[in-house]
Amino acid sequence: MASIASMASSSSKRPWALEARSNTFFILSTVAVGMFTDLFLYGLIVPILPFILSDRIGVEQSKIQYYTSILLACYAGASVLFSFPAGYIADRLSSRQLPFLVGLVALLASTVLLMLGTSIEVLIIARIFQGISGATVWTIGLALVMDTVGSEKLGVTIGTIFSFISTGELVAPVLGGVVYDKVGSNAVFGMGIALLGVDFGMRVAVIEKKVARKWGVGEGLDGSEQGGASESGNRNGEEAPLLGNGKDSDLDSWKIRNELPNFVKKFPILYLLSSPRLLTAELVAFMQATILAVFDATIPTQSQSLFGFTALQTGLLFTPIVLTSLIFGPLAGMGVDRYGPKLIGTIGYTFFILPLILLRLPVSNTTHDLVLYCVLLSLCGFGMAMIGAPSIVEASYVAEKYHTANPELFGEEGPYAQLYALNSMVFSAGFTVGPVMAGSLREGIGYGNMNAVVAGMCAVVAALCFGYLGGVPRCRGKK
Repeated sequence: MASIASMASSSSKRPWALEARSNTFFILSTVAVGMFTDLFLYGLIVPILPFILSDRIGVEQSKIQYYTSILLACYAGASVLFSFPAGYIADRLSSRQLPFLVGLVALLASTVLLMLGTSIEVLIIARIFQGISGATVWTIGLALVMDTVGSEKLGVTIGTIFSFISTGELVAPVLGGVVYDKVGSNAVFGMGIALLGVDFGMRVAVIEKKVARKWGVGEGLDGSEQGGASESGNRNGEEAPLLGNGKDSDLDSWKIRNELPNFVKKFPILYLLSSPRLLTAELVAFMQATILAVFDATIPTQSQSLFGFTALQTGLLFTPIVLTSLIFGPLAGMGVDRYGPKLIGTIGYTFFILPLILLRLPVSNTTHDLVLYCVLLSLCGFGMAMIGAPSIVEASYVAEKYHTANPELFGEEGPYAQLYALNSMVFSAGFTVGPVMAGSLREGIGYGNMNAVVAGMCAVVAALCFGYLGGVPRCRGKK
């Protein structure tokens, strides 16, 4: 099984525009557009889903929250199931392009079904296809980023990409609400199909660094040769200054000396799960996804019940969160690269506690309460910016150190696609739990108390960030 790029590389003819198609900026742009498209189509459905359920499907108003949560959870559940197979396959192919394209086909099928579906069952199938696509694009996309820039610039790269793709969450609800109000749902999904065309063109055109190097092309972000994650790790095991802890430069502490079972040798990513740092990083990813899912599941229904909003107004209500995240995301990523995941992750989750608790204050349909609600959502957006990069950077650092110290176990390419598959599974698990938890808590104890529970979860995660991310705190005197 070979990708378009790898087939081209095996031929005697040099691919056209090779330098441009393998340029670092174009590769990262392709990944960003792929993730943007996934989030755009995800965000497109969130604010109009209650209206599709009531207007097109005929669901009773009392069951809107239930089915909204179910459909959001279907997306996440499919992502959990398909993330690891996508990563495992990607680590064994000569190029990551083919699975990247397969994910796009699943997203197109999902969009068509969402556009034409007239029953709950069809919408569920559509959301499952969308989850398969999400598992693929995030797993393969993050592995491509690591292959391209290595660990040294991963924080700022992830922060910048996440800030860009978060505009998908900003633009999609607004455009979706406007077009749904004025034209209807078919036009909404027509926009998504048009964006899929652009995404397809970029995914077909992109050529990975390792393929381009067969023709002597290997431009990095600074114009120098950049070999990606594995080369950067093998070139200099002490180069990745993500954690600011000199003891981590000693690769001997990452050496695996125990004889491993054959099953673990076949799936060495499983050994990484014995690392408290990696487990904490994945918990951070789970919590990040849970918070996003809680917002997606409850902001539309809260805006309807409290303010009587239309689909357009509901879409606009997502603006404070995403716009703030867009502005501060790159800065937070730079902070992770400079100060390490521990500091930024701890600050981010600690900051989240107060605005989540205060979301109980807007209780009436007044201008004052609407402004207060938007301000609190904006503060939540700042928190989202802070917690975006620490998990991926920390997980990548741990995997790179183990890979560099144990090349015979992890192979030449390393376990990065499997690592990001694991991250995608955990993230999707958060998307699965979040809507169900949010729907149950909101109906059982109310919107304000629901957010207080989430705030308590943030407090626990903040403590774990301080205790484990980036190595244990210096005050404990250990690595």
